[in-house]
Amino acid sequence: MSSILHIETSTDVCSVAVSQDGVCIFSEEDHSGPNHAVKLGTFADMAMSFADSHGIPLDAVAVSCGPGSYTGLRIGVSMAKGICYGQGLPLLSVPTPELLAVPVLLNHEEIEDDALLCPMIDARRMEVYAGIYDRALRPIREISADVVDAETYKEYLDKCPVYFFGNGASKCMASINHPNAHLIEGIEPLAKWMFPLAEKKMANEDFEDVAYFVPFYLKDFVAKTPRKLI
Repeated sequence: MSSILHIETSTDVCSVAVSQDGVCIFSEEDHSGPNHAVKLGTFADMAMSFADSHGIPLDAVAVSCGPGSYTGLRIGVSMAKGICYGQGLPLLSVPTPELLAVPVLLNHEEIEDDALLCPMIDARRMEVYAGIYDRALRPIREISADVVDAETYKEYLDKCPVYFFGNGASKCMASINHPNAHLIEGIEPLAKWMFPLAEKKMANEDFEDVAYFVPFYLKDFVAKTPRKLI
């Protein structure tokens, strides 16, 4: 087991955590965002100071790699890379949809054994970034940008219960409208839930190239010309 600094900035929430031997021992969160550019540096300093003051040498930095907010991901990955360079630490990446599933699997025992999980990240209007997984987090369908209607997940819903969660899920339930569709509210991608996924990657030495790693944006960022107000 190891000590890992975790950084999560894929949505409006900014969070940083430290885990040791598979237990979260430090966590800071800001839910008033997006304030990543303001909060992340302070949170990272607090986390590293906490580790240092308790004599805990960090073994790696883990960062949520998306998909999600283009700006948020860019800020989070830049911070993670900077710490890796400065401290000589390896970099781990955690897919945001898998991260969303961690608190669901840990805290919702009512989910059926044959159920599927569909984490959703808001991509505005009726579009979401979503993947479909079984309870072992094996991908049943790869992550894609979905414009949601009644047919989008019907092939899965006709076979078994599907649990939808994440900041893009609530807006989709009326469109999905299927008896096998279940909404779990209040699920956010937070750094304090990253440790099971990061520990697995650490054990497998599944590290990223610090120089060349980029977030999984899924879609290219398109800059828009602001409207003239006068």
